[in-house]
Amino acid sequence: MATGGDDQRPISTLLIFAAMDSEALPIVQHFNLSPDDGSLYPLGVPWTRYHGYYKDLHINVIYPGKDRDLGINSVGTVPASLVTYASIQALKPDLLINAGTAGGFKVKGVSIFDVFIVSDLAFHDRRIPIPGPDKYGLGRRKSFSTPNLVKELNLKVCKLSTGDSLDMSPQDETCILANDATIVDMEGAAVAYVCNLMRVPAIFIKAVSNFVDGEKSIHEEFEQNLQATVVTLQKVVAQVIEFINGKCLFEL
Repeated sequence: MATGGDDQRPISTLLIFAAMDSEALPIVQHFNLSPDDGSLYPLGVPWTRYHGYYKDLHINVIYPGKDRDLGINSVGTVPASLVTYASIQALKPDLLINAGTAGGFKVKGVSIFDVFIVSDLAFHDRRIPIPGPDKYGLGRRKSFSTPNLVKELNLKVCKLSTGDSLDMSPQDETCILANDATIVDMEGAAVAYVCNLMRVPAIFIKAVSNFVDGEKSIHEEFEQNLQATVVTLQKVVAQVIEFINGKCLFEL
């Protein structure tokens, strides 16, 4: 992933994107962050930011907020792209972390509550069967490489596939397997697209809340495990931030 900043100076401004309040708020509470005054984003949008300082880092946690008409979390690639772009424009972060939950493949040895650092990202529901545009549809990208972080925290590494549906159609499954993905989500590849466009290094931390190839229905297992998963996610994100503090990008 391309970077536009100076990787020879310590990381200062950190942007953490989460798709849902349930993923974001445990991190907010752990670092005792304060709500934004509302001036960062256009008037009337539900986008939400908490921020504060921890050691040498200015931490900003952002998420798309609740849909104004339906009152539910604005999940998916479009809200993720919009709030990520607006936040990068306003805050000029040195590094972005996408922290969130994901579905995992049991057949690939995934367990519920496993936490992964993502190495590669792609879409599985942007199917454009024309030579050339097909590669654009897949949108394959690599995350910012963090070998020292992975080694220090003994983190698992895998590939991620992104789509805008919680369920998995047979055609989606074919594309996900072609992407060699171990886990799936609804925002990662879109966030990677924006970060690549804006030349901001990004890493992706995903905690598995449900199987996509298990016996239980995806939505039931997701809801059943969500609270415990976000607690696990918060603990790993806190460890990652502790590791990042005081370091330059090349030291990650």
